[in-house]
Formats: sequence, structure tokens, C-alpha cells
Amino acid sequence: MSKSGPSPRSAYYDFQTLQTRWEDNDAYGHMNNIVHYSLIDTAVTNWQRDRGFFDVDDVKFMVVQSGCTYFAEARYPDTVHAGLRVSKIGRTSWTYEIGLFRNEENAAFAEGFFVQVQVDDDTGRPSPIKDTFRRHLERILVSP
Repeated sequence: MSKSGPSPRSAYYDFQTLQTRWEDNDAYGHMNNIVHYSLIDTAVTNWQRDRGFFDVDDVKFMVVQSGCTYFAEARYPDTVHAGLRVSKIGRTSWTYEIGLFRNEENAAFAEGFFVQVQVDDDTGRPSPIKDTFRRHLERILVSP
């Protein structure tokens, strides 16, 4: 994930539209930083839900690392477009990168990431990524 400046929309593959709420604004009149993480988590969760990640009983998905870089302000009543991509797929884990775009702006106002691990529900230990999940992840994988 670039720290030198925000990525354009074209750097992301799958988009969701999320609406800000009045309560998202803080005392300074812009979106509080915790809301960024909530939008990132919601975008990834919706993406996974729509692809059946939660339709299995034998695994869980645990977030083991996350972060966010802020480039510009957003506030209510902005519409946020969350772009997703995967930057790395390992044996048991993968990394999502999420760009948050304000209204129709082309540059991300924030970019976040999180590393997720597939865990066996019985043992609590990392387990190999299921082939069906891996295929979905590969569809939004950033080309090297």
C-alpha cells in the first residue's frame, strides 16, 4: 500500500457504496477515524457474505493485523465508495486493501488494509484456505 499518496479508483477491482451518517462526524465536523475502520470492515464483510464465505460451519476468519492511512477528510452526508483488492494470498492468510473514495472523487481519502487468517473452528488453528474462497480472492488479486 502506497504511503506517498492516495491511489486512484482504477487501482481497485470491486466497489460497494456506503452512506455516511450524521453520527459519523466528530467535534471537528469530519468523519472520526474509527468510522474509517467500520467502513473498511463493512465493505470486506459484505464482499465475503455475497460470495458465501459465511455459509460454512467449519472455519472462521480472524483479522490479525490492520491499518489505515488518511489523505483527506470525509463527512456526513458524503457517499463513500469502498474499493477492494487483495494484495497477497498465502496458504492460510490473505491481505485485503481497501480504498475509500468520497462522492465522485478519483483519489482515495483513506486507504486501509487488513490481514485475515482462515482458522479451523474446532482447533482454533490456522487452516489452508478453501479452494472456493481462494478463487474469489484471486479475482481481485493485484497483479504483480
